[in-house]
Amino acid sequence: MAIQPIDLQALFSQLDKVGKTQAEQKEGTQIQQALQGAQIQKKTEERIKSVNETQDTGDGTERIKDRDPKKNADEESEEKKKDPESSGPEESRLQVVRDPDLGKNIDVSG
Repeated sequence: MAIQPIDLQALFSQLDKVGKTQAEQKEGTQIQQALQGAQIQKKTEERIKSVNETQDTGDGTERIKDRDPKKNADEESEEKKKDPESSGPEESRLQVVRDPDLGKNIDVSG
């Protein structure tokens, strides 16, 4: 089936419409991408500016123990310097055995 000159004439007259349609499709995808990028950027900026609620850590090891308000930091450090062996109630329950000769002799023979 051959193409007749009348068919070519119809095709050529529609050629500019095809070009415009393809250009609009390309611009449409670019506009959609630009809009999606703007929305993502807006959400990111809102997330950065907002104050987020912290997650509940529970009563784990990361919890801070309250200090006695009557003691200050200087008094606590002085207590640790005076009596380093008994720094808490846990160590009073444990018996520590110390060797009196440990650390007093130096072996220089090599």
